Amino acid sequence: MSPPRREALLVLGDGTTFEGEAIGAVPPGGVATGEVVFNTVLSGYQEVITDPSYAGQVIAFTYPHIGNYGVSPDDHESRRPHCRGVVVRELARRPSSWRAVDDLGTWLTRHGVPGIAGVDTRRLTRHIREAGAMPCAFGPVGAGADAGVGERELKQAAMDEPGTDGVDLVATVTCEAPYVVDAAAGAERDGYPLHVVAFDYGIKTTILRHLAHVATVEVVPASTAADDVIARAPHGVFLSNGPGDPAAVTYAVDTIRGLLGRVPVFGICLGHQLLARALDGDTFKLKFGHHGGNHPVRRVETGAVEITSQNHNYAVVEGSIAGADVTHVNLNDGVIEGLRCRDVPAFGVQYHPEAGPGPHDARYLFEQFRALMRAGA
Repeated sequence: MSPPRREALLVLGDGTTFEGEAIGAVPPGGVATGEVVFNTVLSGYQEVITDPSYAGQVIAFTYPHIGNYGVSPDDHESRRPHCRGVVVRELARRPSSWRAVDDLGTWLTRHGVPGIAGVDTRRLTRHIREAGAMPCAFGPVGAGADAGVGERELKQAAMDEPGTDGVDLVATVTCEAPYVVDAAAGAERDGYPLHVVAFDYGIKTTILRHLAHVATVEVVPASTAADDVIARAPHGVFLSNGPGDPAAVTYAVDTIRGLLGRVPVFGICLGHQLLARALDGDTFKLKFGHHGGNHPVRRVETGAVEITSQNHNYAVVEGSIAGADVTHVNLNDGVIEGLRCRDVPAFGVQYHPEAGPGPHDARYLFEQFRALMRAGA
């Protein structure tokens, strides 16, 4: 029988308070902080929690029942979770799946991720939509020898949390040394294999799996210089997803500028934003970001609508890049979702074509990258 859960509070930076129960790991000092955002996926919670793009953030799931099929090592998107915490309405105590090796609560504890359950996530989501993503703090509360922190302490911790603006979070999630992912069977088409250098700004396992179907992939740290990349003689360069503010990752922007025109480039999510800034474009922070597996995006060239997986808080300013065409547009709010350069072989999309989790409508983009590399080979 599971031990009784302790009462806990979630306090937002504006003082709004939510009651719940503590789950997962006990945060240092009894208080967890971060920027709270909501995600609308119905499944794939393990992939979301292990997505490095959530570094610095607390994930609130809008779906009311989380953890019902447990966790499996096969569903990890990175070495470990990088998020600051998890907020759910109801956490399943007993998973039901032949693939499950553990329940979500125990898994969170083992990986040091604090959480709070029993929260009115519908109310929380509506508040974030109206007020915007903001810092938060949460932790167990109580009385006597088992006392936790108080509401006043949590509110102060939330107010002191800096959030993600202007912070280089990529440096906290990138790999320490290069490594190679071998091409999958069938990737050697047209007589010889392709070679891709992928920047790890917070790259996901599913992305590497898709890239391996078109090339041998050499993953390099985010700080790798442009000349070092060219010395590896790649057919193309991939700019991965990642966390935080693209304006804070200035070294990556400088590197991309040094690669444009020398090798084909494909960027997704943060990589797309960094590509835009390398093209002298601007980025801005969305009110509450795009986080989920059901965002409709229109492909400008054909008019077709793709249902996409998304996870970002920043976007490209419309009209800020003179040398690129808009290729995709978000149908919910009109935000730019894709760019293609006119003068150099480079393109990017704001969403996740690898979709882990999510729909597979945009898988064709990996084949477009392969074709672009073949054209320049």
